[in-house]
Amino acid sequence: MRMDLTLHQLRVVVAVHDAGSFTAAAAELLHAQSSLSRTVLDVERRLGVPLFERTTRRLVPTAEGREFVALARSTLDTFAANLRHFTGFLDGERGRVRVATLPSLAATLLPPVVSAYQRQRPEVELSIEDALSAEVLDRVRSGAVDFAVAVVSALSDPLDDLDVHPVTTDRFSCVFPAEHRFGAGTEVSWPQLAGEPFIAFDRTTSIRQHLDHAVSGAGTAPRNTVEARNISAVAGLVAAGLGVSAVPGLVLPLMEFAGVAHRPLVDPVVERAIAVVRVPHRPLSPAAEAFLDAVVSEARP
Repeated sequence: MRMDLTLHQLRVVVAVHDAGSFTAAAAELLHAQSSLSRTVLDVERRLGVPLFERTTRRLVPTAEGREFVALARSTLDTFAANLRHFTGFLDGERGRVRVATLPSLAATLLPPVVSAYQRQRPEVELSIEDALSAEVLDRVRSGAVDFAVAVVSALSDPLDDLDVHPVTTDRFSCVFPAEHRFGAGTEVSWPQLAGEPFIAFDRTTSIRQHLDHAVSGAGTAPRNTVEARNISAVAGLVAAGLGVSAVPGLVLPLMEFAGVAHRPLVDPVVERAIAVVRVPHRPLSPAAEAFLDAVVSEARP
């Protein structure tokens, strides 16, 4: 017994059952009555059982016919639902988007993007995965995420294998205890950090790479009191009067809880570039493309 039936055959059987006759079903489907009759006979032949009892007035479904119509109706409903889901995927209204980024960007740059995106596409499953810079790039290369929002720099490893699209820059500021003498001015120069107790980010962070380069270029030699990886830890240590630090502007909102003060750093002005990073020629789903566009639009100065 061959069971390879088509959706068209299922629709015809259901239509004939619901209409109660070939004539009524043919009028509904805009098909010839003889064509529908042949289709039902072919289905019955493939199943090996009659689906209808033919009378002079009406078609009466058999027990097998009632069971088959219920199965056919369920199959057609499921197919229609799946097709609507796929249409939504093609329109960017459904699917899954995975993005890797730094913790500071996940907490400051991306939330308004995510909020607006989810209002427009509530059925898209969105995952924001925060990690250190090297791990973020590894996730992009491996395909674990669709793309990343990351800090890129000539100081870091080459990214020749990746497509890098800069979207904004993030200027560094000096953070210090509220009562510190730096609060009297409108800005702080890197040379002014010379000799100051300094709370440094540890060497696994992208912030540390920028700081070391800036300190070296300015000929500044702050006294490292302690190193920390966590932004909150750095803020707490600064607030306790153990030293000053230098952080990107997007990090400042994460330090407000500690009551630290801040001023822009100058001589030189140091900025870090933030970019969307992806594997070239690896296609993105429509939903992922839409989120990438949203990130670029939000981050544009």
